[in-house]
Amino acid sequence: MKLTKPVFLLFFLFIISSAVQAQDYFFKDQAPFNKAIPTPEEFLGYPIGEQHTRHDQIVAYFYKLAEISDRAQIEVYGKTHENRKLVMLTVSSKENLSNLGTLKNEHLQFVNPDLNPKNYDKVPIFIQLGYNVHGNEPSSSEAALLTAYTLVASTNAEVLNYLNKSVIFIDPAINPDGRDRHTQWANQFKAKSLVSDNIDAEHNEAWPRGRSNHYWFDLNRDWLLAVHPESQGKLKWLHDWYPNVVTDFHEMGTNSNHFFEPMKPIGSLDPIMPKENYEDLNNLFATYFSSALDKIGSFYYTKESFDGTYPGYGSSYPDLQGGLALLFEQASSRGHVQDTDYGKITFAFTIRNQYTSGFATIKAAVENKAFLRKYQQTFFKTAMTQKAKTGFAGYEFGDDYDMNRNKAFVSQLLTHKIKVYKKGEKYVVPLKQPQHRMVQTMFETYRQYSDSVYYDASAWSVANFYNMKYKGLKSVKLGTEITTTKDLVNNPKIQRARYAYIIDWDDYNSPAVLYYMQAKGLTVASAFKPFSILTTSGKKSFNYGSLLIPISKQKKSEAEVYQIVLEAQTKYNVPIFGTNSGYSIKGIDLGSNNFRALSKPKVAMLIGEGINSLEAGEVWHLLDTRVDMPITKIRMASFRRANLDKYNTLVMVSGSYTELDSVQRQKLKDWAAKGNTIVSIAGGAKWLIDKKMVKESLTKKPKSKEETGTKRLPYVDAGEYAGRDRVGGIILEVDLDLTHPLGFGYRTAKMPVYKNNMVFLAPSKSPYATVAKYSKNPHIDGYITQKNLDVFIKPSASLLVSPIGRGRAVLFADNPNFRGAWYGTNKLFLNALFFGNKF
Repeated sequence: MKLTKPVFLLFFLFIISSAVQAQDYFFKDQAPFNKAIPTPEEFLGYPIGEQHTRHDQIVAYFYKLAEISDRAQIEVYGKTHENRKLVMLTVSSKENLSNLGTLKNEHLQFVNPDLNPKNYDKVPIFIQLGYNVHGNEPSSSEAALLTAYTLVASTNAEVLNYLNKSVIFIDPAINPDGRDRHTQWANQFKAKSLVSDNIDAEHNEAWPRGRSNHYWFDLNRDWLLAVHPESQGKLKWLHDWYPNVVTDFHEMGTNSNHFFEPMKPIGSLDPIMPKENYEDLNNLFATYFSSALDKIGSFYYTKESFDGTYPGYGSSYPDLQGGLALLFEQASSRGHVQDTDYGKITFAFTIRNQYTSGFATIKAAVENKAFLRKYQQTFFKTAMTQKAKTGFAGYEFGDDYDMNRNKAFVSQLLTHKIKVYKKGEKYVVPLKQPQHRMVQTMFETYRQYSDSVYYDASAWSVANFYNMKYKGLKSVKLGTEITTTKDLVNNPKIQRARYAYIIDWDDYNSPAVLYYMQAKGLTVASAFKPFSILTTSGKKSFNYGSLLIPISKQKKSEAEVYQIVLEAQTKYNVPIFGTNSGYSIKGIDLGSNNFRALSKPKVAMLIGEGINSLEAGEVWHLLDTRVDMPITKIRMASFRRANLDKYNTLVMVSGSYTELDSVQRQKLKDWAAKGNTIVSIAGGAKWLIDKKMVKESLTKKPKSKEETGTKRLPYVDAGEYAGRDRVGGIILEVDLDLTHPLGFGYRTAKMPVYKNNMVFLAPSKSPYATVAKYSKNPHIDGYITQKNLDVFIKPSASLLVSPIGRGRAVLFADNPNFRGAWYGTNKLFLNALFFGNKF
């Protein structure tokens, strides 16, 4: 996870010699072992801790265990973007595995609020050990190898007891793509004479580093948003099994020690998670962790950092499914051995702490299985009986113009097993259901908190991510339950026309349709004013941005044009209309100059050292997976030799851009001045202003006569005070100019945006260039100080356009693509790409 400040406790001071590196260092207390089961060292050809193990080797070892042992079974629950297998090794006694289907059914009775089983201590406890969600935090996957071997091969009475009383699911690497990126780096820079110098290349990966997945996303933030196949597969598995305990193993700064829960108190004033979870259960398990780590002399800490406020971590999401999610943070060697303030830390040492904590988890779960089962049962029963403090019985939602965005949101709800019903043209979600707390997570917003410093976001009302219009209901009338989104969007097949085809720009998939048609060679125009016209389906009104495909102006035949339009509709399922006349009933005619032909976007993005890989990955993912548009990723080191004339749009996310000296900045400015577009996000927008590439400014705090000096505060609170002023992740309302091309496709001026930065843009001096400004009362969700709200947010703009010669820069103060989940603001960004040279 995120690097933390050093915890200056007595640390470890030794390098493990080659003799100690023998596997007894890890699991000698678990002997004796079945010699027919190969150790990880025997299978891999090197001791654990001597080399970083590739993901395919880990998977191969797990397959070998399942092949030769009646204590293990393996399944593939998904694949990564790079087509690596996501595997789960199930380990238990022979008897339990042969009867696993029956045990699963008995276990699931405890999560069914309609049933009332009492055999809490009879059914084995279900434990899921999850490892390596951050690829360059590798010690836990190595510990997974040791844990699997111990459980499969040990004949120790204590281990046999665990197997009899539990079913243990081992996920060795939640992020295989990131892990292998880091593994390759660490192994290729490893020397025969190990180098512990912190500055050595082995300990400092190149951009984008191995923390993230293929598209550079942080998968530990994706449990709630479920954007990626890794998370989608894991959530499907979790909702199939509902484990009682789930672990989440991480690494932190090299100078730290080892962290286990309890965390900092949850920041929410009224957490939706039961108090028994984060107090009773965490404190109970902590005694097991401390005892195990005391035994091997490892130092640790609790309560001082991290929090479970955001429900989308691996260490928080399972808490909302009646389980106990547990976070472990181990000081990282970031390689094989590295210097610390207290000596040297080795890879093997980090692995042993993770392995030890894993077995302490198993021990605690087995010895408290009746308590855990009763807790999970109560969790789901109270979901059906407790009343929301809002007084609502449920929520109604639905967008009247964008069926594919509706579908995406419904799909999101179904992913989390939330019950959704269709009633008329709207959707209804009742609170009285087993996923009551997940419904709260999706819809409720908060403005009051018990804490002001968060490890991550303090706002996550997912309905706002989708710009979904919704309202709370005092009473709920259910319609037809929606169990699949397969046929949720049904657009009539486009009829062949002689004159033109028209496509609403309202639909989320319309940019993908536009690019598809442009790539196939069609000329497409956009309506800069609304109109109504008689279509082959009857009278229809079209909004700003609607697409026009004039048949007679194409270089293709009428039949070819129809085939391309039909293919686009079939692929992206958007409403398309034909017309046999250019004469409108109301508004502009189809021959009006207010229809403007659109150029096909040719987009590049600067990436590399100093660039925010998360924001860059969000752009890449959006274009690659939802718009099917290629984007050239230019490394900063290659910018000098890049021919920018090949592109008409350049994306600049947050970053330092230190490699762009005055000569390169002029190159960029000259390119834009030719009529091209720079699209900047957050820190990228600030960079354009700071380097005077545009004539805009940042909002500054006004000087006050009352400010006569600095208020004296306790030093111990310095970190907390600094954290309070940070905007870590909030949802704000903006007022959008719907007539500006950047606002095309939206029907209401008020909309939510996501802010997780300290970039505040002053409104433009041009009366037409402030496309979105924060509304009078902009705060929707999340923690923000009153000072930041009044002094910086309220006077500022969220979205500006600034001229650069014949070209322009689009400046987003907020991130329209945050974590791949902001369906509601994606179109603002896509409008900048498709309409950039039209304003």
